[in-house]
Amino acid sequence: MDWSKHKIIETNSILMLIGILIVVSIGGIVEIAPLFWLSSTIEKVQGMRPYTPLEQVGRDIYVREGCYLCHSQMIRSLRDEVERYGHYSLAAESMYDHPFQWGSKRTGPDLARVGGKYSDEWHTLHMSNPRAVVPESVMPGYAWLSDRKIDGKDVAANIATLKAVGVPYTEEMVKQAGADLLAQVDPDGDGAEALVKRYPKAQVRQFDGNPEFVSEMDALVAYLQMLGTLVDFTSFDASGPNLR
Repeated sequence: MDWSKHKIIETNSILMLIGILIVVSIGGIVEIAPLFWLSSTIEKVQGMRPYTPLEQVGRDIYVREGCYLCHSQMIRSLRDEVERYGHYSLAAESMYDHPFQWGSKRTGPDLARVGGKYSDEWHTLHMSNPRAVVPESVMPGYAWLSDRKIDGKDVAANIATLKAVGVPYTEEMVKQAGADLLAQVDPDGDGAEALVKRYPKAQVRQFDGNPEFVSEMDALVAYLQMLGTLVDFTSFDASGPNLR
């Protein structure tokens, strides 16, 4: 083989740069161009829905307190991870997150499937005094969340903003956001049934055990108890039957 032509390119930095740009441009076009013909790169999975107002407030508190710095919400499709945490994470499970909560490290366990794993009382105690339930925990306590009241005055604006960036909230969901926030902690109230119709599988109860007011602890526990519960993985089939 005649290597003289290669030598010309390899010894000329300008030609090498031009060659690299050509190759990268072709590769970029091949990868990016098909995306212009796709409405979405995320498959829609049965069961996924936007967060309820209370869950969304809880998620905002989760982000505010930096929980994502020590906990991930992404189970990789590796045997040891699936055996420990459950079914590997689906892209659709993060489609309404702004931003997503995949995390970058695990000082604590992954939380993608934590919903329903522990009781509300466990979560409340764990948030207040982590070492009361996990003696070896290095997590700080967040007892003050039980004392901080959520008035809900900004929740409708928050939901409307998320709707503007593509989360499929309806106008009714935006209008009823404040009422829905209160309804989720009042199982005997008139709004609970309507809430569940708007948000299937929404859990309605007193999450922190204190009926006097809606606290930040209520919201955070509601969010944690929802994680991983929307998709029915006992019947999930990645080949397509669960898509809609």
